[in-house]
Formats: sequence, structure tokens, C-alpha cells
Amino acid sequence: MPFECADPQLGETPLAGEAPAATALRLAEAKARAVAIRFPDALIIGSDQVASCDGAPLDKPGNHDRAVRQLTLMSGRTARFETAVVVLDTKSGGFHSRVIPCSVAFRSLTAALIERYLNLEQPYDCAGSAKAEGLGIALIARIDTEDPTSLVGLPLIALTELLGQAGFDVLA
Repeated sequence: MPFECADPQLGETPLAGEAPAATALRLAEAKARAVAIRFPDALIIGSDQVASCDGAPLDKPGNHDRAVRQLTLMSGRTARFETAVVVLDTKSGGFHSRVIPCSVAFRSLTAALIERYLNLEQPYDCAGSAKAEGLGIALIARIDTEDPTSLVGLPLIALTELLGQAGFDVLA
């Protein structure tokens, strides 16, 4: 399938009191709508992920110290990742969306293990400071979700369903 990536150039700040799933869906839709004007006859895919642990938001840490704090917080706990995906048809105006929850139970993490992991992978642009598609999988004890690809930021099972609702058959 031919496709083009487009940067929506939007901030990702949650609104005051906004639930993580609502934030993810709002941002995924905003991203799709932000690029839609540049593609008048296309299916636009927008996605966003919001993570939290024990009520504390887990954004992209941006640096080593914040990543250490996030991983320390998640040690022996379960974090929740809400991943939203939308498909916007710019020709018809059709809009389809899903939010896929994912619970991630982390192993008990020592300070030495956290340092070793961060020095190897440097996941400072990743919500929750751990990349399950990379070495971060070694920090995880269990993943519970209906769509395992949701944890890496784009739930492909849900996306395939939404594309079908928009009239696009990925196998055609």
C-alpha cells in the first residue's frame, strides 16, 4: 500500500482532568485532522498513546533522569497504556476510531538493571521509558491487551478493522 508520513506538528498536552483514553483519542483525531488539509483525497491515519501508573502520567521522559524515575515508579507495578487510532476519509468526511487499552506488568527492577537498560536502549522518546519492541521486553513480566501491537503505538489489528469500515481492504 502506498503511503506517506506527515508530521502534524501538534503538542501532546492533556487537558486538565482529562482521562488518559480521552486524551489519546483527542490527540489521535487532532493529528489526523491537522494533516487532512494537505491530502484532499486520502485515508488519514492518526494515532496517539497515553500511559499511566498508579494515576501518575508516564509521558516521554526526554532524558535519563526522568526515565530512571519512571522505571523506578513502574518497578513491580502495572502500567496502563491507552492507544488510540483513527481513520479519517478526507474525501467523504467519514471517521472511524478505537482506543485499545493495554496493561503492562513490570518485573521488580533494581537500580543497576534500570541503568543498564537505559544505557543500552536510551528510550527517552518513548512513553513509559521502555520499548517492548526492543530490549525493554526484558523489564516486562506480562502484557494484557486485545491487540499486542497497541503497545508499540499503532494497534494494527484495530487499524485493519477501521480501514475496512472506511472501505479499504488491506488484502486487495
